[in-house]
Amino acid sequence: MIFNPEYECMDRQARDKLQLAALKNLTETLFSKVPFYRKKMIEAGITPKDIHCTKDIDKLPFTTKDDLRDNYPHGLRACPQDRIVEVHMSSGTTGKPVVNEYTIKDLDIWRQSMARTLAGAGCTRDDIVQNCYGYGLFTGGAGVHYGALTIGAEVLPMSSGNTERQLMILRDFGSTMLTCTPSYALYLAEEAAESGIDIRALPISKGCFGAEPWSENMRIEIEERFNMKAYDIYGLTEIIGPGVAFECEAQHGLHVNEDFFFPEIIDSATGKVLPAGVKGELVFTTITREGTPLLRYRTRDITCIIEEPCSCGRTTRRIQRLFGRTDDMLIIRGVNIFPSQIEQALIEIEGTEPQYLIIVSRENHLDEVELQVEVKKELFTDETRGLENLRSRIEQVMRSKLQIGLRVKLVEPKTIERSIGKAKRVIDNRKI
Repeated sequence: MIFNPEYECMDRQARDKLQLAALKNLTETLFSKVPFYRKKMIEAGITPKDIHCTKDIDKLPFTTKDDLRDNYPHGLRACPQDRIVEVHMSSGTTGKPVVNEYTIKDLDIWRQSMARTLAGAGCTRDDIVQNCYGYGLFTGGAGVHYGALTIGAEVLPMSSGNTERQLMILRDFGSTMLTCTPSYALYLAEEAAESGIDIRALPISKGCFGAEPWSENMRIEIEERFNMKAYDIYGLTEIIGPGVAFECEAQHGLHVNEDFFFPEIIDSATGKVLPAGVKGELVFTTITREGTPLLRYRTRDITCIIEEPCSCGRTTRRIQRLFGRTDDMLIIRGVNIFPSQIEQALIEIEGTEPQYLIIVSRENHLDEVELQVEVKKELFTDETRGLENLRSRIEQVMRSKLQIGLRVKLVEPKTIERSIGKAKRVIDNRKI
């Protein structure tokens, strides 16, 4: 379902014109009202008058997460305080939190973006949306809530956690759509099986999952366990929250809401803009935001832009599902490894559960990696030879896929700590 055909199916030339006008307005606002950006533009030798086409965006300076933290709490606000009506922020577990301030217009942008996102997964006013993303300062719960209300669907604002209650509501209220992290979706399915609930027999038929990287194989696993369609969604607190990009029924790349967010792919080392189809770091400019708009924000997410037409009829550019992040990439003995690569390989191996933990250490100046993998319950009642064969098989697959040897430790189901939010997949104990 296309929620807003006027903008989602807009002619490319018309969209370029719309984006250019918005970009010019944004640079003028930031130059005149935000000292941080005025200083950055002057240092870059550029003014708003130098923006003549959307390609000129590459003349403008980047913004990083450190910039956001350095300007905490209100240093990047681009409008008077009395126009701010809502605030969200990151958890701030690795430093000062990232603050996002919203005007009424910003909330309208968010509602529209999330309505398109949910509609892309088939949500209509007839659906009952069980929203298991966290509410509060976290953007996940609120974003889905606003989008579902904009469509006219019924919302169950569950927030995260309390899995027993989640399953009761899922069953008793006949929820037809689930929204949460993909790892929590699998945990729900796992707990349903433990409780004797046939989750495949429930009315739920679709789900929107995001907030952490997940593989195509994990999608297949979720769809099989729930008997539903699982759609990837993308967003981040710094830009607006969820709703920046979303999958449609084709499930081939995520459509960017380009009338609100201008995407680029850059070489993370040089900052040079890369052409469509080339993998690099994703950068966004919030061309229509008012509260805390951002110029060329470096997301650290790795993907590429797809410009080919989509079978769904939308004309917006798409991004490929994330390959990983520049800042969760592990460099082990000179080899770049992403947790998502390990996940993709594991789900293909029969006998394993989609729960794993990567523990990195340094022994005698050499990097060592232990991969803990949960094994299906029945295998732990089997003979030791079967477990050893499985462990050996996983090691062989990892060596083939990653070009590096890992120590594999098989553990019983429920051994690895579960998370109601983003799954913790890596513990890096190296002192580098």
